[in-house]
Amino acid sequence: MTTETFEFQVEARQLLQLMIHSVYSNKDVFLRELVSNASDALDKLRLEKLRDDALDADVSDLHIEIDVDKEARTLTVRDNGIGMSYDEVGQLIGTIANSGTATFLKELREAQDAGSAEGLIGQFGVGFYSGFMVADEVTLVTRRAGEGQGTRWTSRGESTYTLEKADDAPQGTSVTLHLKPADPENQLHDYTSPWTIKQIVKRYSDFITWPIRMVPEAADGEDAPEPETLNSMKALWARSRDEVSDDEYHELYKHISHDWREPLETIRLQAEGTFEYQALLFVPSHAPHDLFTRDFKRGVQLYVKRVFIMDDCEALLPPYLRFVKGVVDAQDLSLNVSREILQQDRHIRMMQRRLTKKVLSTIKEIKTKDADRYATFWREFGTALKEGLVTDSENRDAILAVASFATTHAEDEPTTLAQYVERMKDGQEDIYYITGESRQSIENSPHMEAFRDKGIEVLLLTDAVDEVWVDAVGEYEGKKLRSVAKGEIDLDGEKDEKAEGEREKQAEDYAGLLGWMREQLDEDIKEVRLSARLTVSPACVVSDAHDLTPALENMYRAMGQEVPRTKRILELNPGHPLVKNLNEVYKEREDRSGLVESAELLHTLAVLAEGGQPKDPARFVKLVADRLERTL
Repeated sequence: MTTETFEFQVEARQLLQLMIHSVYSNKDVFLRELVSNASDALDKLRLEKLRDDALDADVSDLHIEIDVDKEARTLTVRDNGIGMSYDEVGQLIGTIANSGTATFLKELREAQDAGSAEGLIGQFGVGFYSGFMVADEVTLVTRRAGEGQGTRWTSRGESTYTLEKADDAPQGTSVTLHLKPADPENQLHDYTSPWTIKQIVKRYSDFITWPIRMVPEAADGEDAPEPETLNSMKALWARSRDEVSDDEYHELYKHISHDWREPLETIRLQAEGTFEYQALLFVPSHAPHDLFTRDFKRGVQLYVKRVFIMDDCEALLPPYLRFVKGVVDAQDLSLNVSREILQQDRHIRMMQRRLTKKVLSTIKEIKTKDADRYATFWREFGTALKEGLVTDSENRDAILAVASFATTHAEDEPTTLAQYVERMKDGQEDIYYITGESRQSIENSPHMEAFRDKGIEVLLLTDAVDEVWVDAVGEYEGKKLRSVAKGEIDLDGEKDEKAEGEREKQAEDYAGLLGWMREQLDEDIKEVRLSARLTVSPACVVSDAHDLTPALENMYRAMGQEVPRTKRILELNPGHPLVKNLNEVYKEREDRSGLVESAELLHTLAVLAEGGQPKDPARFVKLVADRLERTL
């Protein structure tokens, strides 16, 4: 037979060298590429046979076969699919220096990391050449279905390849890799090991529609055993709901998430039209311990035509839904697209929007129909979901619809904003809330006294994200969200002339003390005023309406952002005996130096009452000790 030798063009040689030496960080993916090509060939033959029943092709047992020869150190991936003619081998396999190669090489050199470089290979359709990462020589034998003669293509991945006709070629394509020696340090595993092959197929190609078979090793003196099918072929997301049991869904969830518990909810989605994809998503029943750590791996598995592409595809769901696990199988993406390409892909953005809305609508359904499951969900993932109130304005209303919050209305029963609004008192214009570290600490806060006294409901927000989302949301159904610890509070509703006159008289009576204390505490506060929110405590500190709270300041500093220290406002309760006596002494004495410590103590006590820390703990302890000594 005539063997023809061809030279790779310069760009093709460069491409091969890059691929062999520097592109793939995980060399196992060569098998995924070859299995994917074989699966495509089987799909094409099935379609061709449907279109042309006269096609002389055997479609009775379409499959992929993997053969290993330990002695010869070869691995062969074989299919009985559509195959290629002599000319097609030259066009599709022999000449990769096509018009796109220069662009591919340019982007490959500019790729910042191995992950993005790997993605470009699938995008440009040259994944076949990944075989040269693990092999010194590659031989391809193929025969197109319906033709009588086959073709053999051979190359060492250097400067040349050979083409010859092969009369004995069976229908389909076989790719034989003459393997390099194993080198674990360079991620070059022993690909003659059946266990290694099984693990790779299970990881990357388990849901390929066609059976992937391998003949197990025969024991000495025994006949060759029957071929073993390595993949499950269970693309559960592509099967109708009534064909799949809950147990099968749960097993897939456990395989994906490495979680031994069953999921809280299974979500199916099938999109048809110009861009087709299927999704099978799971809401876990408990939060992983590292959900709020920087290293948490988020995202769902991405498949393209049932070929595994990546484990944690972050582009498919927003960060606040990072707890969702599952599979998305797209029909129209390139294999092995990179994360960078996914972030910019219009179709991916469309998928993210629809998947996000589907997850949120499912959570709403759980909330409506199953209070116990909703309580579990919100306990485990409510804090993460509330992040979306800050980052996802498009779905803010949908998130608010499924969010619930602790409230003074009931100790054990959270409330929604809609329920809060229904219970608002006549004349109440705002939704009131308070933030803090725990329910107990903020329920006992001095800021709550007037609200408790008048029976006005307050949301009790104890998650760090609560400090942020309330400002981002601003209002709900026209009702402003107002902190009970910020700005001035007036709970009297309609103006009472008698009460108004009383306040004016108090303001006049305390004007001197307020101005004097403002001067003495100038380093720490920007205003001293009488309070309408205190009924029991002598004093409290509040933030101005548009100032950052101390908790927010600390949060920004913890993230490495420097923010200026904000002076706060000291409010005094004019009805408290301590404040009354302080005012009387202030008015009686011309020398007020002895009152300076009292003013300082009053301010520090107000800071402590809201859970803050004294600016100078040692000085505070000394002042308190001195006062106690004088009383004994």
